Amino acid sequence: MPSAFDTFDLSGTRLANRVAMSPMTRSRAHGPGLSPTEETVRYYAQRAGAGLIITEGIQPSVTGQGYPDTPGLHSEEQVAAWRRVTEAVHARGGKIFAQLMHAGRIGHPVLFPDGRSSVAPSAVAAAGQLYTQEGMKDFPEPRALDAEEIPGVVEEYVHSARNAIAAGFDGVELHGANGYLIHQFLAPNTNTRTDEWGGSAGNRIRFAVEVTRAVSAAIGADRTAIRLSPFNPYNDIAETDAAEVYPALVRELAPLGLAYLHLTEATEASREITLAIRAQYTGTLVLNPLTEGPTDHRALPLIEDGIADILAFGALYLANPDLPVRLRQAGPYNTPDPATFFGGDARGYTDYPELKPVTV
Repeated sequence: MPSAFDTFDLSGTRLANRVAMSPMTRSRAHGPGLSPTEETVRYYAQRAGAGLIITEGIQPSVTGQGYPDTPGLHSEEQVAAWRRVTEAVHARGGKIFAQLMHAGRIGHPVLFPDGRSSVAPSAVAAAGQLYTQEGMKDFPEPRALDAEEIPGVVEEYVHSARNAIAAGFDGVELHGANGYLIHQFLAPNTNTRTDEWGGSAGNRIRFAVEVTRAVSAAIGADRTAIRLSPFNPYNDIAETDAAEVYPALVRELAPLGLAYLHLTEATEASREITLAIRAQYTGTLVLNPLTEGPTDHRALPLIEDGIADILAFGALYLANPDLPVRLRQAGPYNTPDPATFFGGDARGYTDYPELKPVTV
């Protein structure tokens, strides 16, 4: 029976255990040109005991940014700064994938240096507001991408994936979840196109497939992964046909031989799709399961039962840099402080204490 603390072969990359750190936006890219700082280096190095670290969402282009002070991977300055992060993680024996996140319509022109508009599959604004450095603002109506522009957006992912490898990352995870650009193409309420990129489920999965194929061709499928979140309503997503869309998408992705498929469960209905995908997908499955409260040691049987190969932990990893040690002994856990999740300095970022050895 597999254990969360067994080593794992991730497409040739040896992981120390089956515990992953989930991607979590921290909005602390205070370095030049939205690049990581030495505090970012410390943050990830502290958590190198994970079998796999998946970084916060990193925008692949200027217009891919969704929130203030989030990092990019589209300039040489950013590549050099991320290289310090990967070197520190590797020095501690860890492995780290960069999550590439194009926010699509979840953004605002005030985030962009030249006032350009956010882009999306269709000109449909998200309900709600976005925090910006100028205060809360309504989500604006995005500019619908012309069909001729879409290959260029795919190339932005490819360019940033190549940058990730140049920065020393072990691979990249494409963010196809949580209401961002790839997810916006998948969902019928955000993709109202009538061309080959919209309409039927087969057309709506096309962007996700094309991006994944292009990145796989550029850096290798064994270094490419994708995150999906069926039925997730976050960022004003409504998916009425997720039970059709996601199995169809996975059937297209399976032959590529990806490093892993990352599923995030958001509702009670998500587990049914997780089980359906697990039954059809023979590759590595990373699961961020739906749990009551932060995911902790009580989720470990999901690995033992074969539902997941690797478990991803979010807020609890944010607050517990030595989480695998704590999981093994069922706690105790530091409590995450939501007031310090986004923005700020070292407080609530690199100052959470680790367990000290108990002497008897």
